[in-house]
Amino acid sequence: MKFTREEIDAAQRTVHAAMPPTPQYTWPLLSQRLGATLWAKHENHTPVGAFKIRGGLTYFETLAREHPEVRHVISATRGNHGQSLGFAARRHGLDATIVVPHGNSQEKNAAMRALGVTLVEHGDDFQAASEHAALLAERDALHRVPSFHRELVRGVSTAYVEFFSAFKDAPPDVLFVPIGLGSGFAGAAVARAHCGVATRIIGVVSAHATAYRDSFRAGKPVESPVSTRLADGMACRVPVPESVEVILREADDVITVTDDEVAEAMRILFSDTHNVAEGAGAAALAGALQQQERWRGKTVGISVSGGNVDSDMFAGVLSRASS
Repeated sequence: MKFTREEIDAAQRTVHAAMPPTPQYTWPLLSQRLGATLWAKHENHTPVGAFKIRGGLTYFETLAREHPEVRHVISATRGNHGQSLGFAARRHGLDATIVVPHGNSQEKNAAMRALGVTLVEHGDDFQAASEHAALLAERDALHRVPSFHRELVRGVSTAYVEFFSAFKDAPPDVLFVPIGLGSGFAGAAVARAHCGVATRIIGVVSAHATAYRDSFRAGKPVESPVSTRLADGMACRVPVPESVEVILREADDVITVTDDEVAEAMRILFSDTHNVAEGAGAAALAGALQQQERWRGKTVGISVSGGNVDSDMFAGVLSRASS
């Protein structure tokens, strides 16, 4: 997946017209804990609390130019993609219907409704919701926004262009990026090429939703069951073939982290930085901690990809601190 410099520059203008660049900090306690210089890119600081907003902005800007006749869009989500689309749709005066599985995060659902989204609940997991969104799109002649698309990746890449551009002479040795359906990882790979850096990129998936790790090892898309209760942003059962192609070509590795490791990373992020991270948002730190011996003394980047965790769930995570 390649983009011209003009395409990336245009994406930056589109994104930054709606929000400022997000911060990235090196936190002393995190660096001390890891035994490395750790930089955290805070995508939990966007107007919807997650990196997805960037892709929604570029997707809708292109949609408005190329298909001005579209007035109503539909998609499926576990939450952050839906908030992104709701935010961007409202900026362009479009209606948006979002399908979520039953039992989805109530606070993410409320946030989507507050953005003007019409919420539909269907199925027991993301894949079922996605298939239902496809049926509704065909039945009602709605424009269906996929969860992985070139325009989404173009927008998401701006987060990592900001990240890599901050390092003039010595970019990080490695960047850990959580994988849901892969737009975040693909955006990081695009930005690495755009900025001309040699940083290794390691994808992080849930040990309870291993489709992308299994696909990476098999060299082709492989479905896998989902049982994670904490990292809903990584709860993918059916990988996207185009996303798998990018990961096969660009990943140094794809590793798994358990819900317990993710919970510990959420607690660490809160104690060491006082940032709230959802499960997927803490997964990159969980991966870096798992591999801390490999990167000791190096410069490590992590994506804090989102902070949209329900209050009760976060309170439960904090109350179960490891001894």
